[in-house]
Amino acid sequence: MTTFHWFLPTGGDGRNLVGGGHGAARRGVQRPPDIEYLAQIARSAEQLGFEGVLTPTGTQCEDAWLTTAALTRETERLKFLVAFRPGVLSPTLAAQMAATYQRLSRGRLLLNIVTGGETAEQARFGDHLSHDERYARTDEFLAILRGAWRGRPYDFNGDYYDVEGATVSTPPDPLPRLYFGGSSAAAGPVAARHVDVYLTWGEPPVQVKRKIEWIRELAAREGREIRFGIRLHVVTRDSAKEAWRAAERLLDELDPAEIAAAQEGLARSESVGQARMRALHEEYRTGGSAHDLEIYPNLWAGVGLVRGGAGTALVGSHAQVAERIAEYASLGLEEFILSGYPHLEEAYWFGEGVLPELGRLGLLKEAA
Repeated sequence: MTTFHWFLPTGGDGRNLVGGGHGAARRGVQRPPDIEYLAQIARSAEQLGFEGVLTPTGTQCEDAWLTTAALTRETERLKFLVAFRPGVLSPTLAAQMAATYQRLSRGRLLLNIVTGGETAEQARFGDHLSHDERYARTDEFLAILRGAWRGRPYDFNGDYYDVEGATVSTPPDPLPRLYFGGSSAAAGPVAARHVDVYLTWGEPPVQVKRKIEWIRELAAREGREIRFGIRLHVVTRDSAKEAWRAAERLLDELDPAEIAAAQEGLARSESVGQARMRALHEEYRTGGSAHDLEIYPNLWAGVGLVRGGAGTALVGSHAQVAERIAEYASLGLEEFILSGYPHLEEAYWFGEGVLPELGRLGLLKEAA
């Protein structure tokens, strides 16, 4: 069955488009990411029926490991999808951290592997490898991570790591699911060999279908089957007119110079996925209306004008958003990681409006 996750805005939240990431400067923060506000979002996500929450990584936000570890004491069953960059810590240390987290949280850890697509951001951590080299290193990192969880010493000698007897005191139970995204030729084989859930950003269904087929074929060559997920924002209201009015308000807050500056930063990203996000609104920079950025029915590219990473949103009535999710699910997507502005209020719009519609469509897990 389909699984739904929400998002923790550890870089700050607001009633407009909070930008940043992949070279874009931070903007729009009205609600600082203090622990009380993040706990409010986490508790609401749990109450509304989301399985987990994604927490981002990078110098533009709070550390995901520490923040979510604190929030495990504020929630009971909510899982935390912790994003981290494999190049900035030892794979054996990551295995140990994950095993400890899994025991202390009683099985509520998920891991999002972020290889990194922006040279300047990687350099802040002392990482100066090229794009393809970073994926080759991630390949080795994940082999060691899983090896250390086997319950017996694991040796590995590669181009980037040389470890002897990698292990943890007690293997995590259950093993944290590994989430991973990447649109480049270097990313595909890494996903096929190691990950449990391959993530794509919110492109039109025909493009998503091609990406699923690509990864599924690569995984089959490795003798593996993996799940697929998608990362999207949502603007959902009781009627389509209200939803598009809300999207229009988000655009009204943007200054043309601000959009230009954000796009200049995003253009420097080495991420193939980021380039695909930018291409979705290449002809739109200033002027026009929210509907001008509707690149597919109910799929809106406005978020990507100032935000790096996931740049599209589902916009429409609760029924329309549910129908679009059902269309994506029919392609083979089983996990949806969603967010909105502000994250607290939009979680309720989706949880109280769209989740019941999805239940009627038979797309919800029993727990939700």
